[in-house]
Amino acid sequence: MRLRAIAAAFASLLLLALPASSQAQRARPHAAAHVAQRDWSQMAVRTPEGGVRIGNPAAPVKLVEYGSITCPHCAHFSGEAAQALRARYVRSGRVSWEYRPYLIFPTDPGLFMLLNCLGPARFFPAAEQLYATQSQWVGRVQALPPEQFQQMQNLPPNQQAAALVRATGLAPFFRARGMTDAQMNACLANRAGIERLGAISQYAVQLGVQGTPTFIVNGRLVGTQDWARLEPMLAGG
Repeated sequence: MRLRAIAAAFASLLLLALPASSQAQRARPHAAAHVAQRDWSQMAVRTPEGGVRIGNPAAPVKLVEYGSITCPHCAHFSGEAAQALRARYVRSGRVSWEYRPYLIFPTDPGLFMLLNCLGPARFFPAAEQLYATQSQWVGRVQALPPEQFQQMQNLPPNQQAAALVRATGLAPFFRARGMTDAQMNACLANRAGIERLGAISQYAVQLGVQGTPTFIVNGRLVGTQDWARLEPMLAGG
């Protein structure tokens, strides 16, 4: 420990002895390296539009995805592109990626409410896991007797959302991510939460969204669900 202290003191004396310009030259590369090493994919925030964004808020390319958590095309995109999108573009700060919920299927409201209640930092990882296991939990709902499903459809919105979440069998999934049963029940009973999801979907329709996934790059609808066509727009935007 004493040798380390002496070495540190000696290094400090050498730094003080350098001209100011030399110190600045030495400091600048270090600062640049620090910026380059930042992992922007770990920065997650909720947006005023009701989505969750990961990445550099000042990124030159801003990607918005409207998705349904039950949509098989969204699940395909997630499996094909999410890892590459995050690693090649979001992490470096070049692209920010915002996901906004779009309600299509009866299971969407309850699951999106629970994803939102997890908080921004856990939204993307949890959504990607739900996409990866989508066929399993969708299959449980599809296996319900028609009369039971119809009874759920006749419930008020929040009760319907809670009933369908129970039908998916995903309560253990959210428990494993830190939510208690009481927290899940409170989240699903929040009327403002489900109304906010409806408002996000209505706003999407005004933007021209007609299905999922829909992508917007720097404010422009790009008209593709294909990662092979979307990626060049991110690389060259």
